[in-house]
Amino acid sequence: MLPTNETVPIVPKELAKVDSVRTAVHDSIQNLHSINDVKNMITGENPIVKDALSSIIDLTAQFIPRLIVSILVLWIGFKSIKLLKKTLDKIMDKQKLEVSLKSFLSSFVDVILKILVIIMFMDIIGIKVTSFIAIIGAAGLAIGMALQGTLQNFAGGVIILLLKPFKAGDYIECGSYKGYVKDIRIFHTIIRPFNGRTIIVPNSELATTSLTNHTREPQIRLDITASVAYGTDLAFAKQVLAQVAENDPLILKDPAPKIAVSNLNDSSVDFALWLWVKTEDYWTVWLRIRESVYNALYENHIEIPFPQVQVHTSRQA
Repeated sequence: MLPTNETVPIVPKELAKVDSVRTAVHDSIQNLHSINDVKNMITGENPIVKDALSSIIDLTAQFIPRLIVSILVLWIGFKSIKLLKKTLDKIMDKQKLEVSLKSFLSSFVDVILKILVIIMFMDIIGIKVTSFIAIIGAAGLAIGMALQGTLQNFAGGVIILLLKPFKAGDYIECGSYKGYVKDIRIFHTIIRPFNGRTIIVPNSELATTSLTNHTREPQIRLDITASVAYGTDLAFAKQVLAQVAENDPLILKDPAPKIAVSNLNDSSVDFALWLWVKTEDYWTVWLRIRESVYNALYENHIEIPFPQVQVHTSRQA
C-alpha cells in the first residue's frame, strides 16, 4: 500500500505499455526454475511472455497506422503549400506588388503554413502540442513587447508597399523631410534630397503622418509671382507675361496658363502665374521661368519695383 504522502504518477497509455513489456520480460527471466520454463519462454508458451508479446503487437498495430497517416499528411501538406505559393505569386504579379513585399509575403505564408502542417503531424502521431504552442505564444508575446517599435515600422512598411502612397522615384514632403524616394524597405524608407545627402525615415512615421507626393500625378502646376511698379499698364504687363508662357515649349497649353493680379503690396503690384507642366519637366521650368519673366519685363521697359520707404520730416520755428 502506498504511503499517504506520495502521489501516483500519471503515465501515458503508450509509456505504460512499454513499461509493462519491460516488467514482464524481467519477471519472466527471474521466474525461470527449470528447463521447461526456458522452453516455454522460447516457444512463447510462458503466459508472461505471451502478455508481453501481445502488448508489443498491440502497441505496434496502433502506432504504425498513425505513422503512415502522419507521413501522408506531411507530404500532402507540403505539396499543397508549394502549389498555394505559386498561385499567390501569380496573384501578386497581377497586382504588380513591389518585389520586396512580394518576397516577404511569400516567405511569411510559407513558414506559417509549414508550422501548421508540422503541428498536425505531431498531433496525429500522438505528441501533445498544447504545451508547445503555449510556450511559443508566450515567447512571441515577450518578443513583441521587446520589439514594439520595430514591429510598428514593419507594419508601416507593409502598409506603404500595399497601399502605395508613394513609390521609388517620387518626390515627397513629410514634415521636415523632403526629397526623392530612393528605396522602400520593410523597416525604413530612404529619401535623397537635392543636397545629395541620405535621409532614413522609419516607415511607421511615413505610414501614420500626412505627406505630400509632388510627383504622383502626370501633370503639376508651377506657381510663380511677378511684381511690377504702381502706375504700370496692367493689361500690357499681363500680355508680356502671357507671351513668356507661350514661348516656353515645356509649359502646357491645356490646361492653359492663368495670369492674374494676386496682391497689392506697399510698393508693388503682384501677378500670380499658374503654369501647368509635365511632372518630369517641373524643375527644368522652375529653374528658368523667373529669368525669362525678368528679361521680358526689362525688354518691354516695365519697371520692377524694389522696397521703398518714404520719410516725412517737419520743421518747427
